[in-house]
Amino acid sequence: MRRAIGRPARRLRGWGGVTGMAAACALTAAVTLLPLARHDGGASGAGLSGGGVATADRARAEACTEPEAGLRPSDGGGPNIDRIKQRGKLIAGVDQNSFRWGYRNPATRQLEGFDIDLVRAIAKDVLGDPDAVVFRAIPTNQRIAALENDRVDVVVRTMTINCKRLEQVSFSTAYFQAGQQVLAPKESAITGYDSSLKGKRVCSAEGSTAYEALEKQSFGALYKDDHDGTGRDPDLLTVPNQLDCLVRLQLGEVDAVVTDNALAAGQAAQDPAVELKGKTPFTTEYYGVAAKKGADDLVARVNKVLVDYRAGGDDSAWMTSYRRWLAAGLPGISGPPAPKYRGD
Repeated sequence: MRRAIGRPARRLRGWGGVTGMAAACALTAAVTLLPLARHDGGASGAGLSGGGVATADRARAEACTEPEAGLRPSDGGGPNIDRIKQRGKLIAGVDQNSFRWGYRNPATRQLEGFDIDLVRAIAKDVLGDPDAVVFRAIPTNQRIAALENDRVDVVVRTMTINCKRLEQVSFSTAYFQAGQQVLAPKESAITGYDSSLKGKRVCSAEGSTAYEALEKQSFGALYKDDHDGTGRDPDLLTVPNQLDCLVRLQLGEVDAVVTDNALAAGQAAQDPAVELKGKTPFTTEYYGVAAKKGADDLVARVNKVLVDYRAGGDDSAWMTSYRRWLAAGLPGISGPPAPKYRGD
């Protein structure tokens, strides 16, 4: 598919009218990301092995009918929990550019957001200290690789649980329900994930469920770059990091973005010139904490943390974090999704 050219760039006003701030944040991500390769002065990924893949897990992935069903919660130990304790730090793959989910506060330079709160809850449970965390900022398209290559213990980064990903990583039970939606300028004629996308340049992140949705049904949208996935990929319509799509939209290089409504709501809050199109998401998806395939002791422990995190109704840690970070952009949520366990 040929890259659309010759269209005048449209600059949107947002984030206080400073589009360049967003561009600098997203397009220089390679400079600002925390290192993924080495830590603690030792060899890369030392002591992060997840163990073998159980036959039952493999069969479940092949006959996957309920991907959100997870392991039973446990506060026990195991090889992965033991390594985290010996190291004294939880290494978590997160985002640093998603407003309200995982972003670096410009005033304090600290990572904050809904996902960051959950990482700290895991660290507190396993290590007794919510600050015993090494945060590693990773692009959307490197989430699975970071786990497979033993660079992080967990990924907590608005990552959707699905059958395809379960073939590569393990997931906790769901901690948030989201869905795909279209983000576009308010004055755009685009009405949602429908025929109004025909001929429009639509951006999505590589390796995202948004890109998978466009592969299945694009409505005639232009969504794939020339030389996609090669060294000649211009990263215009398919980008390594989801925030890059918002920058493209602000610069007038694309007409719309397809992404999780949870992320899009945060981006609309940052830029008053854009909005969610369509009344509701066109998919139902659930975020989970990802770990290396076969790291069952760690996944079961995270599921135990999530039991505690959900407990307490309106006074739960989950609701407290939701009210702080997400309620303004995603109002009306009364609680987290109920956990599902294998064998139920």
